[in-house]
Amino acid sequence: MNLEPCNNLVIMTDEQDGLAMGCAGHPFVRSPHMDALAARGTRFAQAFTPSPICVPARASFATGRWVHQIGYWDNAIGYDGRVPGWGHALQAAGQRVESIGKLHYANAQAPTGFDRQHDPLHLAGGVGQVWGSVRDPLPDEARTSRLFQELGPGRSRYNDYDVASATTAVQWLHERARHPDAQPWTLYVGLVAPHFPLVVPQRFLDHIDMAALPAPRLHPMDGFERHPWVQRHAAFYDCDAELGTPERRRLALACYYALIEFIDEQLGRILAALAETGLEAGTRVIFTSDHGDNQGARGLWNKSTLYREAVQVPLLMAGPQVPRGHLCQTAVNLIDIAPTLVQGAGLAIPAAFSGQSLLELAHAPDDPQRMGFSEYHAVGSPAAAYLVCQGRWAYHHYVGFEPELFDRVSDPLQEHNLAGESAHREVLSQMQSALRRMLDPEGVDRQAKDDQNALVARMGGREAALRIGPQGASPAPKA
Repeated sequence: MNLEPCNNLVIMTDEQDGLAMGCAGHPFVRSPHMDALAARGTRFAQAFTPSPICVPARASFATGRWVHQIGYWDNAIGYDGRVPGWGHALQAAGQRVESIGKLHYANAQAPTGFDRQHDPLHLAGGVGQVWGSVRDPLPDEARTSRLFQELGPGRSRYNDYDVASATTAVQWLHERARHPDAQPWTLYVGLVAPHFPLVVPQRFLDHIDMAALPAPRLHPMDGFERHPWVQRHAAFYDCDAELGTPERRRLALACYYALIEFIDEQLGRILAALAETGLEAGTRVIFTSDHGDNQGARGLWNKSTLYREAVQVPLLMAGPQVPRGHLCQTAVNLIDIAPTLVQGAGLAIPAAFSGQSLLELAHAPDDPQRMGFSEYHAVGSPAAAYLVCQGRWAYHHYVGFEPELFDRVSDPLQEHNLAGESAHREVLSQMQSALRRMLDPEGVDRQAKDDQNALVARMGGREAALRIGPQGASPAPKA
């Protein structure tokens, strides 16, 4: 593909469901700036995270490779530059590469491919969630959830941090316009919302009709039986129990949606600066998130499952040579961003990258056979879990447990597991074969646990490790 080299602007939110945008048809979220970006570019309707938890997903995003290829398994094994990524490729060509806001890498000193990091957020204490690495075996004692210690209208440190990050991005763009670079530049902006704590200024919450919000579906209190792997995860870290009442569950949902409106406003400020400075015509914009959120479905909150709400992310791209007003139905992944940035800046794509340029995928006919994939080896998981999406089917493979199979066309809410039905035996076999062609599920599970066991040993053993790491979100830098 013959591309005109241009600037890259990447904006990543945290924990945003891929359908939680007005342009994706969400009934409660108003997102005029996301919608406008989609209208002048391409929306990838089938975009997946490589892992439904922050640190592994971001390591894959940085390197353009799958988690099982790079070994950043959980929230205590942060990206440290050991595996080169898109930032290194751009730096090697002498191009400016800078970041603003949340990265969630190992630390600010690691050579992760940035010339400068502005007010970065990294692993708490430089070590992260070590207690989540204790999973061979998973502890029997339940972990107390503290996700909802703060909930409702107000202003959190994360809110202030996001506003400050957007302000810095606006200033950065004006500086580039005043002092243009000879070569294309790449700016990454990491925003935290709608990640918990679910605290949001009242004016955004006022937009949500709380009375119209439906109760979270498939709740165990209503008789729904979770898959055994999911039940084991929930028993270890039961966030829903902390909410306790239907009213608080509805408030949590309202705050989650309101936080997306809050973050849409910050996106709008950045995009307005891009237009005001005259940089818009020479800049490709990518907007996405690191993973989704379960939003109370199946009595689950936060991420860490293979269900659509947790693994599907928003992915919008606009700018030079990007199809306008286009909806791409080909399955894509955050690992596809690395080759996009390198190719879009006029460079050869490194052979080690596992993804494919979104620019090429946006111009090609939809490919229903391209595989959607995600994997999970982190907190609360008794064994590895893998997602394979192909065509109408979503297959969940749990090492040591029975699988799940969903028809994404007739059952988009994933309410009916078809894995045990004889009529779908051939489909199940095909999906299992597709996974095994990609990796050895049991072998990767063993490697992840071996690496985590080694980390736990370095931290003083199981009992010591269970006391190390944040009990809630990683603290924001002073905004």
